[in-house]
Amino acid sequence: MSTTPQDPRTATSATTAAGVLARCDELDRYSSLTTALERVYLSPEHAGVNELVAGWMQVAGLRTWVDAAGNLNGRREGPEPGMPALVLGSHLDTVTDAGSYDGMLGVVMAVAVAERLSGTALPFALEVVGFSDEEGTRFGKALLGSQAWSGEWDPDWWDLRDKRGTTLHQAFLDFGLDPRAVGEAARRPEDLVGYLEAHIEQGPHLEAADASLGYVTTIAGARRFLLTVHGEARHAGGTPYERRKDALVGASEVVTAIERRARQSSCIATVGRLDVHPGGVNVIPGRVDLTLDLRAATDPERDQMWDAMLAEAETLCELRGLRLEVTETHHAPAAPCAGWLTDAVVEGIGVTGDTDPMGLWSRAGHDAMAVAQVTEIAMLFLRCFDGISHHPGENVREVDVALGLDAFEAAVLAVATRYGARRAEVAR
Repeated sequence: MSTTPQDPRTATSATTAAGVLARCDELDRYSSLTTALERVYLSPEHAGVNELVAGWMQVAGLRTWVDAAGNLNGRREGPEPGMPALVLGSHLDTVTDAGSYDGMLGVVMAVAVAERLSGTALPFALEVVGFSDEEGTRFGKALLGSQAWSGEWDPDWWDLRDKRGTTLHQAFLDFGLDPRAVGEAARRPEDLVGYLEAHIEQGPHLEAADASLGYVTTIAGARRFLLTVHGEARHAGGTPYERRKDALVGASEVVTAIERRARQSSCIATVGRLDVHPGGVNVIPGRVDLTLDLRAATDPERDQMWDAMLAEAETLCELRGLRLEVTETHHAPAAPCAGWLTDAVVEGIGVTGDTDPMGLWSRAGHDAMAVAQVTEIAMLFLRCFDGISHHPGENVREVDVALGLDAFEAAVLAVATRYGARRAEVAR
């Protein structure tokens, strides 16, 4: 349920793992549901967490502001005002029936690291960002906050509607934002050193390796499709099998073919929804709509898999006298992490005693993939219980958060060392 935001003047320091986890618990109080966690874009709960986390940022010595897209930002200047910034962050919104750490842990850890480094001289400004809408829960479009931040806003999005029929344009107005000013949220490459994001793995690989931390090599390139199998709806009892054009049977063959091909590769393919029409118990299905989410570490690998899946789906439908219609609904390029920033993250993990950490490509999407359009990125992964995410069972160990904080802080210092050397080399 919603709660009254904490007065920033009463916020206390939290630079330990226990403090970070306590703050994640506090964020759970900002929910639009009474029996589950849900916090969506441009909602009263969004406003509440912005105010709460702004107080934490201010305790960490950061100047705070909410930008023209609702993202919460904090900044501490470098040796000279206006210097480029290294940005740390993640997102503060959730899916419906969410866990407590996806996104939020990364923001709270970033604030804690900024506070730890409050007395440390860095050769750049340091910023923390809490992105406003990574999940896309309210309007069905992910990364709205970070895409505004990276200058990728599409005016067509203003007509998106939530389940109550409220447009994104109206939601901006209701939140106190000026839709005409959304471009002011965009950052310039020359004003940024890079972006580091800490995040739970959302997978089982670190846990299986008994490793607390890992680093990300690249974020999956994703494509999503709506596939419609057209057949013929007829009476279930009166139509012989040789006369049937059963769209559901054909769609089922397509689904199993998709899984078989994905299992034989390193791609990930998921059919998340099947809608059968007309849906009568005694009617042969005449049309089936199904969704496909396809991801891979590289765009060529993903695209080759899609070509193969599409060819087989068309053949399967043709053999049954069915027609296949395809609409692409989402296309996001893979986002490789920058080598020099990744080296800094690996060096940071080394401070915790793991000098040969696991590198993983992120099957899940993150704000970093939008940020990659405007600056270089790297990511730190933390082990999570059983790889569970987007579920109330999401959980992390305090020891892993403690190691993550040490690694994240050390990574910032490693970036500072490398950045200074890079500037000196350019100056020569």
